[in-house]
Amino acid sequence: MSFVREKYLAQTPPPVMTAGVLGWIRENLFSSPGGVLMTMLGLYVIWIFAPPLIQWSLIDAVWRGEGRGDCLVKGAGACWAFVNAKFGQFIYGRYTIDERWRVDLVFLIGVLTIAPLMIDGLTGKLPGRRFFIAFGLLAYPVISYVLLFGGNFGLTIVETPLWGGLLLTLVVAAGGMAASLPLGILLALGRRSHMPVIRTFSVIFIEVWRGVPLITVLFMASVMLPLFLPAGTNFDKLARVLIGVALFSSAYMAEVVRGGLQAIPRGQYEAASALGLGYWQATALIILPQALRLVIPGIVNTFIGLFKDTTLVLIVGLFDLLGVIQLNFTDANWATPQTAITGYVFAALIFWIFCFGMSRYSLAIENRLNEGTRRA
Repeated sequence: MSFVREKYLAQTPPPVMTAGVLGWIRENLFSSPGGVLMTMLGLYVIWIFAPPLIQWSLIDAVWRGEGRGDCLVKGAGACWAFVNAKFGQFIYGRYTIDERWRVDLVFLIGVLTIAPLMIDGLTGKLPGRRFFIAFGLLAYPVISYVLLFGGNFGLTIVETPLWGGLLLTLVVAAGGMAASLPLGILLALGRRSHMPVIRTFSVIFIEVWRGVPLITVLFMASVMLPLFLPAGTNFDKLARVLIGVALFSSAYMAEVVRGGLQAIPRGQYEAASALGLGYWQATALIILPQALRLVIPGIVNTFIGLFKDTTLVLIVGLFDLLGVIQLNFTDANWATPQTAITGYVFAALIFWIFCFGMSRYSLAIENRLNEGTRRA
C-alpha cells in the first residue's frame, strides 16, 4: 500500500557546519590542509604583533597634552596629543583659519553630490541621476574653485600655496581622476584607430608618459614649464601639478581601457554595424559600456595608485597630508621619539581608509554589474 503526502514538510535548517559563522569559518579558514596551515600561521602572527601594537597605540598612548612634556612620560606610547593639536593643519594645511568654513562647505557639497551617485552605483535606482552627474562634472568644480580661492561674492582670496593637508590631497586626486578617465578612453580609442596619424600620436603619448616617473613629471611641470611660456606669464603651481598628474595618469588609464576594448568579441562590433550604428554610436552605446565593466578593477587600481602618488607634490613645494605632517615634525614643542611614528601611522590610516573604501566599493559595483553574466 502506497502513501502520498498531502502537505509539504516544514523546511529544515541547513547543517550547522555548512551555514552561518561556522560555515564561513570552515569554508574560508579550514577548508583544506593548506588552509588550516595558513590560518594557524596567521593567528600566530596576530598573537605576536597585535598585543604590543594595541599596547602602544591605545593603552599606553597619550591622548591629550599641550606639548612634548606630556609625551615624554616614561612608558608612553603613541603621541596622539600631537595629532589632536595639529589636526586642523592636517586637514586644511595653512588655509586661513577664519575661512576654513569654505573648505567645510566644499566637503559637504561634495558628499551630497557623490553619495547619491555611489548609492546609484550599487542600486541603479537613483531618480534624477543625470542631474547629479551634470552637477558633479560641471557645476561642482566651479563652485569649489570659487569657494576655495575666493575673490568673488565678497570672499577673501586664499592663494593656492596656502592650500594643504587632506584638502590638497583630495583636490589633486579628484582632479587627476576626473581628467584621466575621459583622456584615457580617448587615447585607448586613438591607439586602436585605423587613422595612422591619430594612432601614432596616441602610441607616442602613452609610451612617453608611461616611461617617465611621476616625480620627474611634477618637477618638469613646476620648473621647466614656465620656461616655455611667454615672459611675465604667471601659471599657478597647483594648476601645473594638476595638468601633469592628469596627463601622467591618463597614459596608464589608456592601457587599462585598451585591455577592455580588446576583450570585446568581434561579433559585438559586427552586430553594431548590422544595426546601422556609426562608429561613435556603437562605441558609446555598445562597446565602451562592456569594456569599462570588464576593467573596473584596473580603473580602480589606477585611481588608488594616483591617490597615493599625491604625496609626491611635496617636491614642488605643495604640502599635502603627508607633507604637512612631516612639516610639523620640526615643531620643537612636539619633538619626541614617538611624534614621527605617530604622525606616519595617522597618515597611513587616512590613506588606508580612502584606498580600502575605493577597493570595496569597486568590488560591490562588479558584483552588481556581473549579476547577469555570472556563471552558476
